[in-house]
This record gives sequence, C-alpha cells and structure tokens, in this order.
Amino acid sequence: MPRAPAEARARFLASGADEALPIIDAHHHFFDLDRNRHPWLQGERLASFRYGDYGAICRNFLPEDYLAAASGHLVVGSVLMEGEWDPADPIGEMAWATEVAQATGRPDAAIGQIWLDREDVGAVIAAYRGMELVKSVRHKPAATSRAEHHPRYAAKGSMRDPRWRDGYAMLGQAGLHFDLQTPWWHLDEAAELAADMPQTLIILNHAGLPADRSAEGLRAWRAALDRLARQPNVVAKISGIGVPGQAWTLELQQPVVDGVIAAFGVERCAFASNYPVDGLCAPFGTIFEVFKAATRRFAPEQRLALFHDNAARWYGVGP
Repeated sequence: MPRAPAEARARFLASGADEALPIIDAHHHFFDLDRNRHPWLQGERLASFRYGDYGAICRNFLPEDYLAAASGHLVVGSVLMEGEWDPADPIGEMAWATEVAQATGRPDAAIGQIWLDREDVGAVIAAYRGMELVKSVRHKPAATSRAEHHPRYAAKGSMRDPRWRDGYAMLGQAGLHFDLQTPWWHLDEAAELAADMPQTLIILNHAGLPADRSAEGLRAWRAALDRLARQPNVVAKISGIGVPGQAWTLELQQPVVDGVIAAFGVERCAFASNYPVDGLCAPFGTIFEVFKAATRRFAPEQRLALFHDNAARWYGVGP
C-alpha cells in the first residue's frame, strides 16, 4: 500500500525525488464488461475514435489491473471518470463504482455520467447528491469540426443550447463540479458558460484536446486556452494528450504541458493518466515519467500541487 499522504508529502519535500512524488490520478476508468454495459466497448463500435483502433481496451479493467499498470509510481489516490456506461442508466455506474470503492479502496472520488438536456437531469443530480463518492459530472456537449465551427455556434445539445444550460444551472445548486470534454475551438463557449454561472467549477478535460501539433495548431489552441483561463472558476487536467502514430515523448508533450501551466498557473492544473484509454498511446509508467520530466524545473511544493494537491482539493480526496 502507498505511504500515508502526510508521510509521502514529507518524504518528497525532503528528497525531491521523482519516485517519491505522491500522485492523485485525476482521471481514469474502470470497466467490468462481464457485469456492466458499456456499448462502445461491447460491439457498438464508434465510427471514429481519436486514437484510431481501440480494440485493445475492449476488455475488463479493474482495480487490480490499475494497480499493476501504475506500479513504479506512488499513486496515493485516484478519481474515476464515467466510462460511457449505458446512457439509459447513468446512475448505475456510480452505484457500481461505490461498491468497488468500498471493496477495494479505489477509486477515492468519481465523476458521474449525466445528460443535462434530458428530462431526468434533476433525478440524476438528486441521486448523485446522495453518493459521497460523486464530486463532479460529465456530459460532452455537442461539438463540430474545426473547419465547420463558427463564432455563433449554438447547436442543440451545445453549451449555448438553452435546455442544456438549464440543466447545467442545477449543478451549482447541488454543489457538483462539471468536467468538460470538448475540442479547444469550443472553449470560447465554455468561457461564456463559466462567466454566466460562476458558482460551478469547470474542470477542463484533456487540456482541450490539442491534437494538431503544428505550430499554427498549437498557437490557436494556446490562444483559446488563454481566453478560457481568464475565468477563475475554470481549472485544467493535463491528460488524454496522445497523438496517433507518435510516441509519447517529452519532446512531443512538453509544449502541451507548458502551455496549460502557463495559461492556468500551477495552482489550477493537475495531471491524470486517462488509463486505460491512453494505454493505446503509451504504458502508464511512460505517461507519468514524461509528466514528471516535464515539470522538474518547478519547486517541490509546485510539483506537489500539480500531481497531488490540486486534484485532492477539486475532488475532495484525502483528510
């Protein structure tokens, strides 16, 4: 078992050694395909997926698999992200996750599936309020391609859809955060959402999905990120930043890590594995080895914030 967080913190601050750095993995998944229904993993294959062929993850991935994958890193806590469970039963996944947590000690917090523009949004929120494990929710808003996007984009199910926003407004009253996964060209819409409803913390997933690593692509991504970061109730997870066909290296990922931290500051960023999905790009160990290498210029207290403290605060993990 990992050292207690207080001991781990003290040991890292004394040594500064990468292997002593305590981690709260702010975004990963568990799948039990023998028991539960995840349509996208069980025959209803997605027509397109950002990492290409995802057949390798169409299998069970449970706490024992996670612990094996994470060996070599001091993971002292983790946050389960909803895994595209059967949309007819959004509450079911979090009920199951609660059972898993009680039996195994993982996860320490969870992000539940929700459909903000559905009739059951109030009932789902009420159920989550009664689940200690659930701290946040996710509903991927409607999005379009970069080429087709325009400044007035307001499709049904988007962040400008009045019905979607009505559901979103209920989160602040319930004390739930919102995990946002959307391509970076939709971040101006997210900034409007954050400004209009400042009581809700928005946790940007996967750094805004900077898939285009050309100089122009990174410039446009970074400008959108900077605009979003002006909203004080928005924070960011550095995760899910694999690029199909390219090795997960420091050279590839340093510009993304630097861009997110420059936009949001050390106190508003956290690292996460997105495992097992990002296992399509690299092993867990490689993912975190690169994240650690990318942050060695920071003071130990700052690295603790990035790898542990910020996620602990957002998701209520730890004492």
